[in-house]
Amino acid sequence: MIRIIGTETACGTTSGAASNFNKTKAVRLFNSGTAVHLVTLEKANGTDIGTISLNAKASVVLRKSSTDKIFAANVAVLGAPVAFHY
Repeated sequence: MIRIIGTETACGTTSGAASNFNKTKAVRLFNSGTAVHLVTLEKANGTDIGTISLNAKASVVLRKSSTDKIFAANVAVLGAPVAFHY
C-alpha cells in the first residue's frame, strides 16, 4: 500500500524540468494519455539512471533516492509523491 504525501502534477519533459517530487523516495506515475510514453530517472546532476516505457492509462510506483529526478516524454505522464505504508 502507498500513502499520498503530495499533489499530482505533470512531469517535466526535459532533464532541466525534471523533478525530485519534494525529495520523496517513491513516486506514483500515471500515464493519462493514449500512447506509450518514456519516463527517465536521473541523478541530481542530470546523469541518466534508467528509463521505462509507461503504457497508456497505466500506473507504476517508482522507488528512487531522495535527490533523484524524474521527467517524461509527454506531459500526459503525471507524478505524485508517495510513501510506502505497511
